[in-house]
Amino acid sequence: MNENPIFSLALHIALLSLVAVGGVASIVPELHRQTVELSGVLTEQQFADLFAIGQAAPGPNVLFVTLIGWQLAGFPGAALATAAITVPTCTITYFVSRVWERFKYARWRIAMQKGAVSVTIGFVAASALLIARAADQNLTAFGITAATAAIALWGRMNPLWALAAAAGLGLAGAV
Repeated sequence: MNENPIFSLALHIALLSLVAVGGVASIVPELHRQTVELSGVLTEQQFADLFAIGQAAPGPNVLFVTLIGWQLAGFPGAALATAAITVPTCTITYFVSRVWERFKYARWRIAMQKGAVSVTIGFVAASALLIARAADQNLTAFGITAATAAIALWGRMNPLWALAAAAGLGLAGAV
């Protein structure tokens, strides 16, 4: 990143917003690479904490990007990061959606939508793995992550119960 990390990050976020198929979770690995690995403006733990807060807070998951901007430059950083993630995609979506509806039954459109589903699942899975690696700093945390993933994938129990159990373990000091 350049001398001013928030402007450089905003440019990266604006570009990433164009490939954020499935929401901000799909660009988490690249945001991590930019903020933690390349520029070092955030630590692994800060990144994981901001992601967790952004996901736990009510509202859209795009709050995660806003929190990164806030961490780097306060309110102006939060505003810039939020604009960078929303303005490009909202603008393009507005114009593309007008044309997209016209080709509702076209074979190419149906094929593109099916392909986008697979790409989105891959992006979200990569994001989940990255956040788990950043957050699981000990065996107990890894166990909680593995149990929650198993419950979400194969169980019939609401994953919020796993969240409540993890919160209890955290309050008890086990994590």
